[in-house]
Amino acid sequence: MKFFIDTANLEQIREANDLGILDGVTTNPSLMAKEGITGEEAVMKHYKDICEIVDGDVSAEVISTNFEGMVAEGEKLAAIHENIVVKVPMIKDGIKAIRYFSDRGIRTNCTLVFSAGQAILAAKAGATYLSPFIGRIDDMNWDGMELIKQIAEIYAVQGYETQILAASIRNPLHIVKSAQFGADVVTCPLSAILGMLKHPLTDIGLAQFLADHAKANG
Repeated sequence: MKFFIDTANLEQIREANDLGILDGVTTNPSLMAKEGITGEEAVMKHYKDICEIVDGDVSAEVISTNFEGMVAEGEKLAAIHENIVVKVPMIKDGIKAIRYFSDRGIRTNCTLVFSAGQAILAAKAGATYLSPFIGRIDDMNWDGMELIKQIAEIYAVQGYETQILAASIRNPLHIVKSAQFGADVVTCPLSAILGMLKHPLTDIGLAQFLADHAKANG
């Protein structure tokens, strides 16, 4: 399973990349704004900066909600760097845009997915990635992981090549469950990735090891 970091913060991207386990980045206008990146020129430059840090796919989101606008924005984004994957919303014109991009060799990430039906449409249109929003489904007292499992089963049966990119990851358990239920990729904050390092027995064992080493060496 691939690990993507969901942020526009260059420092966090570098830190995740230095761990040696980072495969890509997802970001969006909200994350850009959070870092104070505003205006088309600044946003485009920031995407390029991210691509120069990470040797992997970088999802860049379109703002338009109509076919013509998504196509124009997507082609512009794809021209920034070969690592760019155009992120397109799961709406009617979005599906049309995904097919347009797919037919022209531009990779896509279909975002804001909340059902297996939507996942089937995205795969039929030729999406490279599909992003079910696990945390937001959980917020509605539904089971986001059950959706990951269902989509993985459908894709396996039908032979769809679209990769399941589990998004809206909130904690390390979401990451583990995504791997268990068949996600190809998880995208999450750096804190969720670092949280996987932690276990009280690891801390206790290391403390005991260091204490024994100190005792043995006077």
